[in-house]
Amino acid sequence: MEHLSVDHLVGVRDLVRQDIELIFQTADSFKEVINRPIKKVPSLRDMTIANLFFENSTRTRLSFELAEKRLSADVVNFSASSSSVKKGETLIDTVNNILSMKVDMVVMRHPNPGTAKFLSERTKTCVINAGDGTHEHPTQGLLDAFSIREKLGSVEGKKVVIIGDILHSRVALSNIYTLQKLGAEIMVCGPTTLIPKYIDTLGIKVEHNLRRALEWCDVANMLRIQLERQDIQYFPSLREYSMQYGLNKEILDSLSKEIVVMHPGPINRGVEITSDVADSKQSIILQQVENGVAVRMAVIYLLAAKIGR
Repeated sequence: MEHLSVDHLVGVRDLVRQDIELIFQTADSFKEVINRPIKKVPSLRDMTIANLFFENSTRTRLSFELAEKRLSADVVNFSASSSSVKKGETLIDTVNNILSMKVDMVVMRHPNPGTAKFLSERTKTCVINAGDGTHEHPTQGLLDAFSIREKLGSVEGKKVVIIGDILHSRVALSNIYTLQKLGAEIMVCGPTTLIPKYIDTLGIKVEHNLRRALEWCDVANMLRIQLERQDIQYFPSLREYSMQYGLNKEILDSLSKEIVVMHPGPINRGVEITSDVADSKQSIILQQVENGVAVRMAVIYLLAAKIGR
């Protein structure tokens, strides 16, 4: 069996193309498993995985939990809002307490960028980053690229535009790294205030006109506005943002070709995307959710194979 080149999944940035392809091949076989009447495999029967969420999350946490249970792992859930973190306990103390309960793997989401890396360097357990602040969300980047590969046959040479709040998005960065490693062309689109300054260093196109971006692309990945991470106003109003950068059926139908529409969720219907687009046949939003479980199963399974080696 092939192995990943990394012992943790802190960010897609650390992966090589062969890692991504191995994760995708493994996810292909797990996708068959989750579509069977009996959806479980006994692969990780002896493992305990802790989900540490220091930030609210419903979909990612459920997706990871489902992936772990499909692999027959024992699962411990920890939510910081109801924990000793509120009492002033440090991150390392919290984690060490959990690890002393003999946990093999930690899936962690944290509001501060770099936390997953910090943890992977200071504990003996395997760490999977489920989102660290505005830095990375590697499994989302992987499942988005996996969904493009499933829909269009491959990622290589495809034109993908990421539209919306690039500045506050960890999804955007993980998507960019994954797609670049797989040979796609990438563009970001949004108001100037929401495009980060460092974008030039990544060698990708920047467009501020939605229609031009949509005419260029094969795939449009619509991001939501991350109001919870915005400390100042980056645009006049949601209505105005929606008028300039919201994708509706009228725009979609008027393009010269049929494009694929994606969204990492949760969707703000009527802001970045209208309901009739989200529910249209060009949308692969629900496939992304299904693929999320298969890709996370693959990541957990491949990293588990390296524990104790």
